[in-house]
Amino acid sequence: MVATGLQLRDVASLPDPELRPPVVAEAGDPFSALRVAHLIARLPRGVPIPLREIVERLNADYLDWSFSRPVVASVAVQLQANWLADFRSAAGIQLDDGPLGEQLTIEDSARIEPWLVRQVGRIHGECGERLRLFARDEGAIP
Repeated sequence: MVATGLQLRDVASLPDPELRPPVVAEAGDPFSALRVAHLIARLPRGVPIPLREIVERLNADYLDWSFSRPVVASVAVQLQANWLADFRSAAGIQLDDGPLGEQLTIEDSARIEPWLVRQVGRIHGECGERLRLFARDEGAIP
């Protein structure tokens, strides 16, 4: 806690105020994108993974967050666009319809992993910048 000149009383029966509300993941939010991209970077290569399985895993891994299919799809589409821009090939990140709905397939090659690490690092940097601006602007959402 920050020390100030204010003297506070100890109240033994006071409930703990450290309850945290759930976070609803939103498309376009770098903190949501970071969690999604981090999971995508760790997915098996060369096999189609239904988006619903990715959503289920995110919701199991981050119990204080709520992820939806559109949020996961938006990150996958952005990664797909970034891959296409970097390599001029659609084979690296494929998002298509399968028998169980939308599915994501990540190329099984030596170039995909370092590329995904850089993508997650870029998103992590966006989160850091958002936190820096939040602190600088005394809590204003940038």
